[in-house]
Amino acid sequence: MTVRQGGRWFRAEGPVFAIALLVLIIAGGTAGYMTIEGWDAWDAFYMTIITITTVGYEEVHRLSRTGQAFTVVLLLSGVGAALYTFTLLATVVVEGGLPKRLQRRRQQRMLETVKDHFIICGYGRIGSIVAQQFRRQRIPYVVVERNAERVQAAIEEGALGVEADASREDVLKRVGIDRARGLIAVVGTDAENVYAVLSARVMRPDLFIVSRAETEDATSKLKRAGADRVISPYQIGAVQIAQTALRPAVVDFMELATSSDNLELAMEQITIGPQSTLANRSIAEANLRQKYGVIVVGIQREDSRMEFNPEPATSIRPGDKLVVLGRPESLKRLESDAAEATR
Repeated sequence: MTVRQGGRWFRAEGPVFAIALLVLIIAGGTAGYMTIEGWDAWDAFYMTIITITTVGYEEVHRLSRTGQAFTVVLLLSGVGAALYTFTLLATVVVEGGLPKRLQRRRQQRMLETVKDHFIICGYGRIGSIVAQQFRRQRIPYVVVERNAERVQAAIEEGALGVEADASREDVLKRVGIDRARGLIAVVGTDAENVYAVLSARVMRPDLFIVSRAETEDATSKLKRAGADRVISPYQIGAVQIAQTALRPAVVDFMELATSSDNLELAMEQITIGPQSTLANRSIAEANLRQKYGVIVVGIQREDSRMEFNPEPATSIRPGDKLVVLGRPESLKRLESDAAEATR
């Protein structure tokens, strides 16, 4: 059924239309009895309800011939509308329509409040693995994917998912790009990744963006579009295979140190806050080895320059990122002190 509103035609169907139709019939029946028989509002409403539900109670008051004719019309229209409404509502509940609607509302509320999260554009082979790593480390993230089945798979795995084009600015705004920690572009093609990165960079010049590239030409384009890091899975995979063949012990150690499943040893980057108790002190003065039981593997300065295996006299400056190796609980204590202001 279609209805005309504001010069445009709309298709009227579903639970909302059914309920509206039933309410309209009840209101019409109540008004009809009040007008024809002169009854008060409650008697007219009660008569309308027992008529359209066919419960078989006796009449509230004796009906005139006109009232009887009106009752026949009300029965023919009201009973059908009531059956249609109740059947449709039962179908919605039985077939899972109601739970799905509640799930969508819950997802929308969570999208409006999520913050410090990553936006994963694409949920294919790489995107799903990235999401799996984030889940293991309890990092909040939102998936943006055009394929409905992949979005549903992400939601079933506990993620926030949106079925949309990741290159559209309204979509990025919807998934909270203004509150996001970073964006990962791993859509199906290099062209799509370029558009997604470009849109994100325009909206958030300070956002950290990582993108996948399949070709060398795409790598340069993605960097010009605004990606902070561009990763080629094929190149990294080939290097990993070569390193495993030549230095298997080194590869095993790196996998152990960087695996989120390892509970004994982890490698982490720790950012030094501007007023941290560790700022403007040397590694030896900060007593990192004795106090926290960690090894400083490297220091990344604010200009992105990396200093590997720094000497004990090396100064730690605000904004530096310490690449350290140690037990997870020690790293958490160090991370807390690195962000803590001097009292």
